[in-house]
Amino acid sequence: MKYKFTDYFENEVLRKRPYLKKEWCIQIVESPIRSEPQENNRFRFWGAVPELNNRVLRVITLTDKVTIHNAFPDRRFKP
Repeated sequence: MKYKFTDYFENEVLRKRPYLKKEWCIQIVESPIRSEPQENNRFRFWGAVPELNNRVLRVITLTDKVTIHNAFPDRRFKP
């Protein structure tokens, strides 16, 4: 599956969080610990990233679940 990234992700998310890697976001969307719908026709996906000391990232996609819009460490994630 071919993943895409919004302009917001490319210009804002990666600027604010330069340590993030697109590959991590794709892996989380493909094999999440948990996922759920979100308001505004978006979806949330959570996954642990070994390269970040197993911190959990939340990845937000658009309705199509292949366009990644946002990603950030989620300190409040409870499995």
